[in-house]
Amino acid sequence: MERSIIHADMDAFYASVEQLDNPELNGKPVIVGGSPESRGVVSAASYEARKFGVHSAMPTAHAKRLCPDGIFLPVRMGRYHEVSIQLRKILQSFTPLVEPLALDEAFLDVSGSQRLFGTAEEIGKDIKSRILDETGLVVSIGIGPNKFLAKFASDYDKPDGFCVIREEDKLTFLEPLEIRSLWGVGAATARVFAELGIKTVGQLRKTSLPVLRQKLGKNADFLQQLSHGEDYREVVPDSDAKSIGSESTYPVDVIDLETLETTIWHHAEDVAGRLRSSGMEGRTVHLKVRLSDLSLTTRSETLVEPTSRTDLVASIAARLLRGHSKLKDCPIRLIGISVSQLTSHPKPQLQLFGDERDEKMRAVDQTIDTIRERMGDALIKRGRLVEKPQESGDGE
Repeated sequence: MERSIIHADMDAFYASVEQLDNPELNGKPVIVGGSPESRGVVSAASYEARKFGVHSAMPTAHAKRLCPDGIFLPVRMGRYHEVSIQLRKILQSFTPLVEPLALDEAFLDVSGSQRLFGTAEEIGKDIKSRILDETGLVVSIGIGPNKFLAKFASDYDKPDGFCVIREEDKLTFLEPLEIRSLWGVGAATARVFAELGIKTVGQLRKTSLPVLRQKLGKNADFLQQLSHGEDYREVVPDSDAKSIGSESTYPVDVIDLETLETTIWHHAEDVAGRLRSSGMEGRTVHLKVRLSDLSLTTRSETLVEPTSRTDLVASIAARLLRGHSKLKDCPIRLIGISVSQLTSHPKPQLQLFGDERDEKMRAVDQTIDTIRERMGDALIKRGRLVEKPQESGDGE
């Protein structure tokens, strides 16, 4: 039986929630993230701001230069999480097979739901209307026979998109697309394809695999599989969280260590804040890096006691980045961190920095969480980007 997969992706989610909560922001360039006066990064930008070239993971100072009249707002993770729960309930009313990718997007396998709710297209339209009616937000919907095509479809017609790619149409759909539009093709891979005279997805599909392997190694098989519109991954429903993570893809590959550590700090704020809001802590901090050649590398460090401290998560992730010899001077396309080995019963971390320091940093986190929840990011900033970590623990 042919599968029917839906990818639901909220449009400019954080910025859209801000516009929803404050209608005076509608139609204006809204940029959510750190203050332009700090070393923060953009978490989300409304489509009005994107017209000026502003995008996520961009330093907010640069965003300010591109969009001087932009309205810069702090991240309100608690509010976004609240809306995300609403969205999840809507999606799960159509199928139990919902795989969240982040607060603002998820895959649904509706193959077995069509007797109850109609065709995949009808389900997709119902999802769009219910999300708009119940939350006031706009979602883009992509439908296809697999995850890759569903995700491709949702990106194809943003914002407020609705696109269906059928099995019998997939090669015709993919054939003329520029090679850079294919997932996983960054600047470095695009240069390799240019050397081979490959400019479109259709040309990639017709290129022999041995030729591709000579140039791209193990990534050749994966990319040519995508060029055929094939993807065999299942939709895996979310169960009890085994980890909490955050990652971002740079529009342009990054080498600068300061920019990378700024992004790490941004993700540490997100991950540690979500741990605390969920009443959880974790023992293992993971760093995930994808290079411009699509190769993926991970490193991790496990603590003696679990943590939800922002400064500690950021410091460990930064140490893992600095201590990874293979990453020195390598262009990085994606960077992310996560915390695993979660526990719902936090314990004091007396072994790490001593009672006084641990209590102090926990109090700092609690104070910042409270102020941000009530008033936002703009009124408070931490003194350092990433604390120089003590040398302890083993990375893997």
